[in-house]
Amino acid sequence: MTITIDLEHEKRPLGELVEQTLGGTEIVITRNDRPVAKLVAIPPRMPRRFGSARGLIEIAEDFDEPLQDFQELTS
Repeated sequence: MTITIDLEHEKRPLGELVEQTLGGTEIVITRNDRPVAKLVAIPPRMPRRFGSARGLIEIAEDFDEPLQDFQELTS
């Protein structure tokens, strides 16, 4: 749900508006009938799990060998 408020006429404290966004409401703030900002909640971050990418990344045996394209520059 989205609601629109006018910056010049809004009387509610910012904390109350922030609480509304936590419930899923987006608040569009206008000045002179033109949108100037949007107040939205930041979604919670999932906790990082150590080792969650295990087995997804493979490093080649020759990964640190000089590249063929640069052989002439290193000679």
